[in-house]
Amino acid sequence: MKRCSTCNRTYTDPNLSFCIDDGTPLTTVDADDDATVVRPRDNEDEWNALGYRPPTSSYVPPGAEANKPRRVWPWIVGITGAFLLGIVAIAIGAALLVPRMMRARQNERGRVQIQNSNRVENNNSNTAETSNTNTNSTERVDSAPPPTDQGQVLTQLKQLENDWTVANLNADKKKLDQILADDYVGQESEEGGLQSKTEYIESIERDTQVEKWEFSDLKLALAGDRATLSGIITYFVRERSVSFDFTDKFVWRDGRWQATGAALKRRGNPGTSL
Repeated sequence: MKRCSTCNRTYTDPNLSFCIDDGTPLTTVDADDDATVVRPRDNEDEWNALGYRPPTSSYVPPGAEANKPRRVWPWIVGITGAFLLGIVAIAIGAALLVPRMMRARQNERGRVQIQNSNRVENNNSNTAETSNTNTNSTERVDSAPPPTDQGQVLTQLKQLENDWTVANLNADKKKLDQILADDYVGQESEEGGLQSKTEYIESIERDTQVEKWEFSDLKLALAGDRATLSGIITYFVRERSVSFDFTDKFVWRDGRWQATGAALKRRGNPGTSL
């Protein structure tokens, strides 16, 4: 026997699980229990007061939700689908934007080429004028006659001697290549011997002992594009000094003085060294 805990109605049909009045789940009771006696209804309307409501598909018995395992795969499917949709959206956007960007770039290149062509035309005309001016100025420099003023030439050669001395002490081969003429032939050492420009530059070594130097008793012999400068150069090394008589020869070439020869002789005790 089964009984409804809401209306206390009892049922003897073993196939019933819910009350036909209110749908409450039936509980099993003993047949001898007085509480299981069905009390008579006062009137017929009370029987129809509440119609039978069969359990709906959404009805979940108590305790069934707690025991139901949670499914993970719907979340995985949802995340994967959102990711795929994002990739598709990016691909569509790229397919629409890339052609536009390429067309814009091509248009920009076309404008730049037109501007460059205009600039080239203008530059060609300016370059032609500039090249003519530079050619004329170069010809004037190369064909400039050698100076004839003794004082001016002495000043120029004294400055060149200073530059030559600095290049020797620093072993500045690039500077020496500018100072020496291609046909330079000079004294190799005090003992004699001659060396060419190439031999001079290859054998030069740096000297860090000399602190300063000075020229004295300078004499200039000028003959057209040729000049000879002689005098004394004194090197100061710490607390002592060493002097040399020198004779250097120069030629006016390519608009400047270039050394073609040099001779050096120590003054005083020949055994003294730097």
